[in-house]
Amino acid sequence: MKKILGILGLISVTIIWGGGFVASDIALKTIAPFQIMFLRFLIGAFCMGMLARKEIKTITKDEILCGFLLGSALFSGFALQILGLQYTTASKNAFLTATNVVMVPFIAFLLERKKVELKSVAGAILALIGAGILSLQSGFSIGLGDSLTLGCAIGFAFQIYLTGKYVHRIRPAILNFMQMLSACILSFIGLLFSGRIAFEGGSSSGWLAMLYLGVVSTTVCYFLQTWAQKYVDETKSAIILSLEAVFGTVFSVILLQEEVTSRMILGSVTILLAVMISEVSFKKKESSSV
Repeated sequence: MKKILGILGLISVTIIWGGGFVASDIALKTIAPFQIMFLRFLIGAFCMGMLARKEIKTITKDEILCGFLLGSALFSGFALQILGLQYTTASKNAFLTATNVVMVPFIAFLLERKKVELKSVAGAILALIGAGILSLQSGFSIGLGDSLTLGCAIGFAFQIYLTGKYVHRIRPAILNFMQMLSACILSFIGLLFSGRIAFEGGSSSGWLAMLYLGVVSTTVCYFLQTWAQKYVDETKSAIILSLEAVFGTVFSVILLQEEVTSRMILGSVTILLAVMISEVSFKKKESSSV
């Protein structure tokens, strides 16, 4: 029963995160990118800090450093994602972001010389093909927004890799708090450099979208995901979470009236298939090592 609830919890996370792509698109119409970043992580840091308030009293230098590195990766992922969304569609942004899953084993190979299975290589190739179908324009060029979004996928891949590396020695509550706090500080620095510090204007829909991103898409989802993965193994969790891109496309079509094209369908299916193949290879790898 708990496993079923865990699966439903992860599916709920993907639905919320899928809506996050649309919420970002709505918020960007009246709120500057780094203002969104700063507010989102400020809300997250406050909520995480309240939950970890007792453990913060005994925080160590190692926990601060690991949390900062994790927050830096998270910041780069979100920053490039939200910047990329200004120059590409929400659906393409969602699916290109999903390629981060197939990047993780290659980061582990480069940094720790961990073996990469054949299915992981096949998944990565499929992901590149899918990204090309979605992103390549006339003259075989890739748009600025697509390039920024692929950069965001690398940031999220490092965030996933570092989480797996640190979670065994860092207290989860502290790790989450430092991750949000670091991302918040970096977002504020980005805000200073952007030159748009003052929060002027803004629509009611924009601020509602902002609240959704900070409270629901950030704070609630990270805790819901952590709880759910107590009952669902990492491989199945990753496969379920890849549905985020599917829901991102669905919400983009329904709420933003984006046109559904054959390239969008083919590219999306190819990338999703790549994610699935890559994650299944992880399961086989884990089983053989037992």
